[in-house]
Amino acid sequence: MAGHSQFKNIMFRKNKQDAQRSKLFSKLSREITVSAKQGLPDPDHNPRLRAAILAAKAQSMSKEVIERAIKKSQGGDAENYEEVRYEGFGPGGVAIIVEALTDNRNRTASDVRAAFSKYGGAMGENGSVSFMFNRVGSIIYPSSAGDADAMLEAAIEAGADESISSSEGHEFLCRVEDFAAVRDALEAKLGAPQSAKIVWRPTNTVAVSDDAGETLSKLLDVLDDHDDVQNVYANYEMSEALMEKLSAA
Repeated sequence: MAGHSQFKNIMFRKNKQDAQRSKLFSKLSREITVSAKQGLPDPDHNPRLRAAILAAKAQSMSKEVIERAIKKSQGGDAENYEEVRYEGFGPGGVAIIVEALTDNRNRTASDVRAAFSKYGGAMGENGSVSFMFNRVGSIIYPSSAGDADAMLEAAIEAGADESISSSEGHEFLCRVEDFAAVRDALEAKLGAPQSAKIVWRPTNTVAVSDDAGETLSKLLDVLDDHDDVQNVYANYEMSEALMEKLSAA
């Protein structure tokens, strides 16, 4: 159940203070609107919407803004966003998956392809790198939720496949088909999580040199900053020295 966590190394960019909060809120609102439009506008009966609201609350989005995003999904003038996935390779042979919600596939594809090209990468066909990842449910709690032993016990009771604890917090992993049940069981025992969503998790990581890592970081930041891009996943492993340098930048 327990194991070494690549969470800090893979997701360290997410721990930076977001200097473009309005852009972040726009992406969170878009996910709420799309989730509510594709299912019921009630989070108790729409797991995806519930996860989107959890993510928004974790970023201190107000109840009013969340409700406005849900109401927008019920209006006749709501944008028709399409879910698309792009795959490719970045500097150092790192595999990258980009998830987007777009109202213009051609624009988004062109922008993503240009970003890959500018930073020494190449966009491939769907399936070209996703086989290097597992699609899993990820539920995250702060370190204050309890110690590693307590989290392991909670994971077993909830039916999670894995419990990973570090100084950064606790992450529970489960199969996609078990996600809703595991999340609800953990919430009943531990309270609302910091994050609960379906993610792409690499089966193995690729160690990159510091030079390639710096270029890769620029590519990931450009992709992450794009208005249409919701999530970016990659299977890199950077040196501690480079991570500290990038985090301080």
